[in-house]
Amino acid sequence: MSSGAGRKGNVLSGLAVAAGCVLFLGGFVWGAVAYVPYTVPTSSMAPTVASGDRVLAERISGDEVRRGDVVVFEDTAWGDLPMVKRVVAVGGDTVGCCDGQGRLTIDGTPVAEPYVTEGERAAQEDFPATTVPEGMIFLLGDHRGDSVDSRNHLAESGGGAIPRDAVKGRVDATAWPLGSAGMLERPDGFAALPGGLSGPGPLRMLVFAVVAGAALILGGAAYGPVSGYARARRARETHNGVTHRRKGNVP
Repeated sequence: MSSGAGRKGNVLSGLAVAAGCVLFLGGFVWGAVAYVPYTVPTSSMAPTVASGDRVLAERISGDEVRRGDVVVFEDTAWGDLPMVKRVVAVGGDTVGCCDGQGRLTIDGTPVAEPYVTEGERAAQEDFPATTVPEGMIFLLGDHRGDSVDSRNHLAESGGGAIPRDAVKGRVDATAWPLGSAGMLERPDGFAALPGGLSGPGPLRMLVFAVVAGAALILGGAAYGPVSGYARARRARETHNGVTHRRKGNVP
């Protein structure tokens, strides 16, 4: 390799390391700003997330919440700790359970809920149709047979709903344990209702930035040792070839 090519390679490897550092560190900083980790305290959201799972919740304002979102919220009427539940109805909706097939209804329309524990009805016991006040949301756990949620607060002011501004984040993914790690999908059952579903958060882009940054850093850092080894090998081969030719010329 010529000295010019070597210098060019060193420059490119340096640029790769610099770009990798920007992506890698930028991804982590962006993630720390956009997301908050939470530990799920109960099994009320099984099988979507289990008790003790570590989840990543995107920081959002209450007005960004849509039906089907799994949210982290705090409300003193529900307890002193952050809780994780699924939003099934928003202000103006009339939510009830159950229809003839055991499904939740929104404004009289049944909603498909594939995330509910297999074999469970949308609620173990029917509850009367309730209109959610404006600016509030109605929440249920996915494990309907083992969840304390809006059904248990129907007699309170707001009919079991909580204010939108009680929401601290929207769960985008399970991060731990690794066997359960993955993105949470938005449920299609609410897609046709007014407002539709929430859009995906930036988590996939953050993961891509971190992985791409790590690859650039490793690739750029490896250039020096690899090119040095290649030069040394070529030098040995050249030296051995010259020596061999000289020996072949001895009478």
